[in-house]
Parts: sequence; structure tokens; C-alpha cells
Amino acid sequence: MTSSLSLNATDTHVLDMDPLIDDPRTRIVVCCGSGGVGKTTTAAALGLRAAERGRKVVVLTIDPARRLAQSMGIDSLDNTPRRVKGIDDTAGGELHAMMLDMKRTFDEIVEAHADGQRAEAILGNPFYQSLSAGFAGTQEYMAMEKLGQLRAQDEWDLIVVDTPPSRSALDFLDAPKRLGSFLDGKLIRVLMAPAKVGGRAGMKFLNVGMSMMTGALGKLLGGQLLRDVQTFVAAMDTMFGGFRTRADATYKLLQAPGTAFLVVAAPERDALREAAYFVERLAAEDMPLAGLVLNRVHGSGAAQLSAERALAAAENLDERGIVDQGGGNVELRTSPEAGSPAPARDTPDEHAQTPDKTPHNAPATTPAPDSQATGTSAGATTDDAPADHATTDRTATDQLTAGLLRLHAERMQLLAREQRTRDRFAALHPEVAVTEVGALPGDVHDLAGLRSIGDRLAAGADPAGAA
Repeated sequence: MTSSLSLNATDTHVLDMDPLIDDPRTRIVVCCGSGGVGKTTTAAALGLRAAERGRKVVVLTIDPARRLAQSMGIDSLDNTPRRVKGIDDTAGGELHAMMLDMKRTFDEIVEAHADGQRAEAILGNPFYQSLSAGFAGTQEYMAMEKLGQLRAQDEWDLIVVDTPPSRSALDFLDAPKRLGSFLDGKLIRVLMAPAKVGGRAGMKFLNVGMSMMTGALGKLLGGQLLRDVQTFVAAMDTMFGGFRTRADATYKLLQAPGTAFLVVAAPERDALREAAYFVERLAAEDMPLAGLVLNRVHGSGAAQLSAERALAAAENLDERGIVDQGGGNVELRTSPEAGSPAPARDTPDEHAQTPDKTPHNAPATTPAPDSQATGTSAGATTDDAPADHATTDRTATDQLTAGLLRLHAERMQLLAREQRTRDRFAALHPEVAVTEVGALPGDVHDLAGLRSIGDRLAAGADPAGAA
């Protein structure tokens, strides 16, 4: 698809970030996108900028690489918010950060909604331990559970969420539904039946009425695992309704006006294709989309020099260098046809004339012709040496210039490629507000780097001059 649309202020609505994070009605900002596009850095930079503009912020990351902790000068992050030191708090803001501990969050739910004896039985159950550590969708569900907990505490006026890295777009939106389906599924109802009937009657009911079902499950799962699952289900029975209730409440919280979704992408075909899917899915789920953050956009301070002109100039320099060699120039300058001094070797006629003009016993007070020729040759060598150096220097300069021109041509080709992908996205979703973040020359590893990203986030759609 070709399009004349371009992501700049004249063609696409520019996302103005500062009014979004300054608005006290904005209570949750969710950064979502495919893996490797800079969601964690974007979330951290937004949190820092909001805090330094007066908000009390907590950043919740799901990134296990711990880059957020390092960039904020914290040794490590865990399931408890940690205050970040070193920010500019003159506006009265605070910055806290935490990293989701999936299992610990699950444990906290059990401890909060079950009495001591039942909580101990659940936490020690082998099936629960496996479920809480790696059941499909558990991380995404626990991220939403933790978001609900933070929002309910009402301790922070802005929560910035870095969503889990996932191959499937918006898994964290599906997780509450999947967990509800799991809890309402046939397998769970079968396993809950003995607990609902109770005692020996329940076991008799299980042994008589469902012997075929449990026999099949026993073969599939193993007898011990089946007993562990039954014990877990019996202990969790009273909590299942709470899971569904909280999941529904968190889902509605994500749809509320105080929530803003930011889709983060890179100016690459696959990343923007995924971003388009995110945008469409959020619209289908009635989630409030604030806009697109286009990360690591390349720019150039010499965009008026096209790739074609740069390559042509480089070729011209290379062609001139082929014939403009130092040795060739020296040979040209010292040839008789060019009017240069005679070569060092004299002719026989000159030697024949010398005895007639000078007595044999006369002192050699006058330089001999050979000496004169030698002197002339030495003088020529002395005169030509600076010229040789100048030619060599000019050749090296031409080679360096040609190399730089080719690098510039590559940069301009990259810019054109990025622009085409942005144009395609803009043609599909012209209603989406966009802010572009110019690429940095290195990784972000401290508050200064995060602050620089925040400045770029608020700068709108002008990556010119970016590395």
C-alpha cells in the first residue's frame, strides 16, 4: 500500500504527553506493545517525568531483566514499592517502583482471603505451588491483580504499568476471562463435587458416581497429583468467587476514564503491524487509547542531502582518486616535457666540454656539472616532497569523505524505510495520536537517561537530529 500520509504535525494528530500525565484525572497509564520495543523504558521515563512534575507515582514493571531497577539506582525491585532517590522533588512529587512477583502476589491473595489454617493448606499444596509459579496466564492475571491492589490502596495518584512481555498481544486483558473460564470449567466442577457433598458421602459419591471420570484423570494426571488437585480445589472453593469478582472489577477499571493506554512500537514493519492489532483490539474492548509511542525513530541533521546525491558524490571522489596518484604526479613534474629541471644523470656532451674550460691542475672551486645536476635533483626532490604529502593527504581526505557520504546514504535509506512503515500505519489509523522518540546513541542506564527519554516523549513528533 502506498500513501502520502506522514507522521508529522500536519498530517497526524500529535500526542501531547505532558497534559496527559499532569491531568489529576489520569490515574493509570498502561504501556503495552510487542516485545523489544522499549515498553519498560517508556514506562519508567513517564513515571519519572510525572513525578518531577508533581505527581506521586508508582511504576509497576513485569520485566524480569531488572533494567528498571538499575536505571533508577535501586539494587533490586520486588513485590513492594520502593521509593526512588535522586529525582527532582521540588514540585512535591514522588517516584516509587516495583517489579511483579507472580507467586508472591498469588500467595498474598490466599493469605488475605482465607483463614490461617486453610491458607496454610493451600500454600503448601503441590498443585497450588505449580499453579502459582507457572500456570498459563497466571503472570498476566497477577499483573492485573496487583494493579487492582495498588489502585484500591489510593496511596499513589498515578500508576504506570509496564505490561508483561508476551507473544500474544494483550494477553493481560484475556487473563481474567481465562481464569474465570478455568474456574467455571467442567474439570473444576468435577473435582469440586466431593467437597460440595462433603465427608464420606462425598468420597462415596466420587468413588461410585464418577469412577470412570476419576479413573481416566488418575491415568492422565497420576494418582498423587489428582489427590493434590482435589485438596487444592476443596481449599480454594470459597475463594473462586472472589477471583472472578476482582477480575471483573479490574477489567472495568481498565475501561474507566481515568485509565490511558499507550501502545509502544518501533518504526519497523512487524512492530507496527502488531501495534495496529493492539489499536484495533483496544477499540473492540472499549479501552481508552491515548495514542502511539513510536520509539527509536532515526533522524538526520542533513536530510536535504539525499541518498542518491550522497552516493554519486562518493563515486566521483573515488574516480578522481584512481588517476590522482602521488607517484604519477611526481613523474609528471620531473619529466623534461613538463619544463622541469634536468634529471640527475648528465649527457656525454656535457662531460666532453668540461676539460676544455678548466685546467687539469685547477682546484675544484666551482661545483662540477655532476654536483650541479645532483644539486638540481636534490632540489627537485625537496620541492616535490611537500606536494607528495599534500597529494597523499588529499587522497586520504577524499577516501574518508566518500566513506562518510556512503554512511549518510545508508542513514537516508533507513529513514525512507521507516517513513514508509509509518505512512502505512497512519493510512490505516489516522485517528491515533502519535509521539515519536528519537533514537539514543546508547542504552539508558540511569535517571539522566530516563529524563532524556521523557523529554523526547514530550517533544512530539520531531526526531530530527536523533542518533
